[in-house]
Amino acid sequence: MRLVKDIPHERYKIQIFQYNGKFIVKIELAQFEQTFKIGDTDVFGIEEVEKMITPELLGNCLKRFITMREDWEKAFNEKNL
Repeated sequence: MRLVKDIPHERYKIQIFQYNGKFIVKIELAQFEQTFKIGDTDVFGIEEVEKMITPELLGNCLKRFITMREDWEKAFNEKNL
């Protein structure tokens, strides 16, 4: 997997990779990450992939990160029951 671009952001670590005929967008927050894959023939290059990383997408990612954390904390707290 080859790192194509690091996108600076104040809250997230955002990276775009290229691997096996796909662009992979990885968005990280603390110990959680979300990954989105798109075929490199479905877009006209990395610039188009970057345009897909909108404030709306990142806002929805935050909602999922919150849910992920809640699910993980519940699983962690229930491990000793």
